[in-house]
Amino acid sequence: MSALGKVVRSGVGRRRVQSLVMALTTFAAVTSSVLSLGLLAVVQAPFEHAFSARNGAHLAVQFDGSKVTAAQAAATAHAAGVTEASGPYPIAAALDTTIGTDCSKKDWAGHDNGPITVTTRPDLGSTSGMDQLVLTQGRRPTSPGEIALPWQHYAADCFGDSVVFSSLPGKPSYLVVGFAGSVTDSATGFVTADGFARLTAAGAKSDEQMLYRFAKAGTAADIAADKQAVASAAPAGAVEAGQSYLTAEQQATGNAKAYVPFLIAFGILGLFMSVLIISIVVSGAVASGIRRIGILKSLGFTPSQVARAYTAQAMIPATLGLVLGTVFGNLLAVPILDGATEQLGAASATIPWWVSAVVPLGTLLIVGVTALIPALRAGRMPTVRALVVGRAPKAGGGRTAQRLASRLPLPRAVSLGLAQPFARPARAVLVGVAVLFGVVSATFAVGLETGFNKYLDASTSGFNVGSEIVIPTADVGVPWGLYGPNDPRNPHLDAAKVAAALAGIPGTKTAFGWGESGATMVDSPPGGEPAKVYTVTGDFSWTHLELVSGRWYSAPGEAVVGDKLASAAGIHVGDDVTVVQQNKQLSLKVVGINFDTNMGDYTVMTDAATFTAAGLTPHIDQFNVEPARGVSGPDWSTSAAAAMTPLNASVQPNSDEGKNIVVIIMGALVVTLTLMMIAVAALGVLSTVVQDTRERVHDLGILKALGMTPKQTIAMVLTSVTLTGLIAGLIGVPIGVAVEKATLTPMGNAIGRHLPPSVSHVYTAGLLIPLLAGGIVIALLGALLPAGWAARSRTATALRTE
Repeated sequence: MSALGKVVRSGVGRRRVQSLVMALTTFAAVTSSVLSLGLLAVVQAPFEHAFSARNGAHLAVQFDGSKVTAAQAAATAHAAGVTEASGPYPIAAALDTTIGTDCSKKDWAGHDNGPITVTTRPDLGSTSGMDQLVLTQGRRPTSPGEIALPWQHYAADCFGDSVVFSSLPGKPSYLVVGFAGSVTDSATGFVTADGFARLTAAGAKSDEQMLYRFAKAGTAADIAADKQAVASAAPAGAVEAGQSYLTAEQQATGNAKAYVPFLIAFGILGLFMSVLIISIVVSGAVASGIRRIGILKSLGFTPSQVARAYTAQAMIPATLGLVLGTVFGNLLAVPILDGATEQLGAASATIPWWVSAVVPLGTLLIVGVTALIPALRAGRMPTVRALVVGRAPKAGGGRTAQRLASRLPLPRAVSLGLAQPFARPARAVLVGVAVLFGVVSATFAVGLETGFNKYLDASTSGFNVGSEIVIPTADVGVPWGLYGPNDPRNPHLDAAKVAAALAGIPGTKTAFGWGESGATMVDSPPGGEPAKVYTVTGDFSWTHLELVSGRWYSAPGEAVVGDKLASAAGIHVGDDVTVVQQNKQLSLKVVGINFDTNMGDYTVMTDAATFTAAGLTPHIDQFNVEPARGVSGPDWSTSAAAAMTPLNASVQPNSDEGKNIVVIIMGALVVTLTLMMIAVAALGVLSTVVQDTRERVHDLGILKALGMTPKQTIAMVLTSVTLTGLIAGLIGVPIGVAVEKATLTPMGNAIGRHLPPSVSHVYTAGLLIPLLAGGIVIALLGALLPAGWAARSRTATALRTE
């Protein structure tokens, strides 16, 4: 090994703590950066590839067949901004279906399959044209009695059997011959032209659908303007629905994109902390090794070799952190990317190789430049000056601060510690900045984690709350969702009788009933199941279901829609939405937008009386019951079971299900990255205090000779960082709050939600006060080990050291 190599190895070996700090900092920075940049690069690719390969439509517009002719719909192809159009195609929306009784899995036979939108296209089997269909199983329909459905709209075990249009007279049946869909879900069922004629002959309302591509369609505002241009080219009031490709894109990539904002924040914090820590460590090595630099130069080392030696001492541990961070970032990305690609039927994606190369190389360059600056100072230092300064005792600093601190009514050890930062203000600033980054990271993470927990609480509150539930007897022992509103063996509850019986049971505090009505919204967004309409009876205010805007419905004809549906479909308070049940339409006025994560992505809520007044049938499939305080759940259930049995209802304890795995993974990731950041901040303090303590070892020897005890020594060292930690905490907490606010909103937007106040406003006095003291805690954690070392140092040894 060369002489230079021996110097580098010796330096790394002597500064094990500092080397560990540099490795951890670069590890944290690279892990976050690889994850964030990799997700940004990858999650978009499967959708963009599928959209391009299938010539996806920017906008699918459904025209009311009673207000527009096929020729008038086709004429909209010349609307302003349209670059390509296809259609018109006949389309029938919101047709209720059930699984045929010929299903090979008898448990599924006759069960509700949900509403679907059916269309036909002349190029059904073609690989050209717009918004092409892609088969995932089976084949395309070729005869009037065949249909293809997306896999998520049919029981896979019943593939090859029939689906029945239960809402149409005569209940026409179609054989499911394939699973297929378009990239933007412009429809959920595809039949031949003769097959569509069977539906219209059975009473289905036929509308017209046009598909468009536009010159400008990159944002929701662009799509809204494009839709308005199309509507202007058609007869007034002819446009019933418009589905944007951006909604399908958000459905496919939103969960993965939600990781990006906070990963970018951690990546930036980690990168800045890497620069700071490496600057501290290398500058400290130069400052404490001045005499060593002089010796190296006297032995013949050139300025270039000295600079390279000190730069390499930083680059070796940093390179280790870079490699581990790159590997760890790629491993963490696997479960996140799998979810994003699965929705599009694409192969599992991995982070692009260029991300795994650019991020570590870029970080290595930043690390190298950061280390080189103080290393060049070492290389340029004159040999004689280095030897003389390295041996001469250093003049004391901060004497004014020491005199002022000595007048305070504090123990002498504490006053000495308080004055210490003023003796070396530059070093105190470095300690403060390291603590500042730790406090910002902790504040940011606490806010995010609290918000995540509030989000999870919302998943188990709302209509999922209730100590006991009452459901139809046929549901007992059956997985939730197996039986639907149209299952003849699953009768709905008689809401009035059940409510009256519950009110008469001793110990019942309050209850409300609700159920999926079997209706669906006409203008449901693509990318998921059609919007479901829930009918509710009774007071559910005790569930603390939150509103994002507006108010709760209070009169027949009013409704509250879910936030995700409002975002996807562009619904605002005051708008009207049209729902369909058994081919009967009902217009509802939107008076509020609610936040609920457990009823489904797209939901509409209205009072059961709204359906009754319109001649539709409200379905109540469950009652949520809150027993009075002090009432035993099992005892109440026993009494309730006796009262419910004659009503064909059963009582079950409510289960807390449906934890959002994406949010749980995010929370775990935040905790992991935060602990790393705090550890790095504390180690940065430790590195600086170790250096400071070693330089002051002679002073420590004098103080010990004058009678300072080990406990007083510890108090002095810890106090020397307390004031710096306090100031860093006071500055860092507001910055951390601001970073959290700037991050949480884009995360909500990525999953198509506007977060309610309980999730977006989490900082309370109970959180902020401990966080303000966080700077002191981080500083003390970093100073604890060197304080112990200073306390254990022998007086004679310290006095002999210069």
